[in-house]
Amino acid sequence: MSIMPFTTLTCPLEGEPLSRTDGGWRCPQGHTFDVSRQGHVNLLPVQKKRSLDPGDSKAMIAARRRFLEAGHYQGIAEAVSRRVLSHGLAHESLAILDAGCGEGYYLRALAGVESARRLSLLGLDISKWAVQAAAGRDKRMQWVVGSNAALPVPDQSLDVVLCMFGFPTPAEFARVLKPGGLLLEVEAGPDHLIELREIIYPTLKAPRETRQAPAPGFAFDTFDAVRHERSLGSAEQIADLLVMTPHLYRASAEGRAKASALARLDVTVDVQLRSSRRL
Repeated sequence: MSIMPFTTLTCPLEGEPLSRTDGGWRCPQGHTFDVSRQGHVNLLPVQKKRSLDPGDSKAMIAARRRFLEAGHYQGIAEAVSRRVLSHGLAHESLAILDAGCGEGYYLRALAGVESARRLSLLGLDISKWAVQAAAGRDKRMQWVVGSNAALPVPDQSLDVVLCMFGFPTPAEFARVLKPGGLLLEVEAGPDHLIELREIIYPTLKAPRETRQAPAPGFAFDTFDAVRHERSLGSAEQIADLLVMTPHLYRASAEGRAKASALARLDVTVDVQLRSSRRL
């Protein structure tokens, strides 16, 4: 795999193209954005934050990194990589955004696949802790603190957008994707982590209905499912799974106590991969 620099960023204040300088990025209006020691850039202005420290916490990112590096979601990463690399013609390069990249697991997995494709990779997350962790692991990608609500990339500049268990913003995704571009959304299926959910909740909500109509500006392309079982063989792995998900905050104190008492848990990984094509 050939990984190329991602250079088509835009100013989050003016929307104009950013140019790389010695220590950061600069727009024609004079706004500058420094590159951190880890190598990422913060393109989330303070006036556009809804809290002082938005997104996943440092503890959530550390737990997710340990859980993912143990291979529990490797099947998801492999399915995503296959779908992305099948997009377009084999000789074409691809500009790819992971919108809500977390600590970068899925982009690193994609970059590690043997392929003749040339990829330009951008990982974006609203959590500074996530982007710091991602940038510290792999310098080949461009890592950005930013928001899916206002993606800092030009119109029709991307071939692929990934939204992995994230917060989809279809209008923004349609804006930044080229005509024919791929939007790949990964969502929890009805049985995803059901064994954990049965322990931490007194009753389970009915599964959400599968979306029947594509978002405006898109046409459904393919629908795939990834399902397998994983064994969590320690209290630490079970705790990491709980901490890295929103279930930590939704569960009752009693439910969290039940989970913390476990030394082993077999869980179902059940996710849906929905790809759509930009019209």
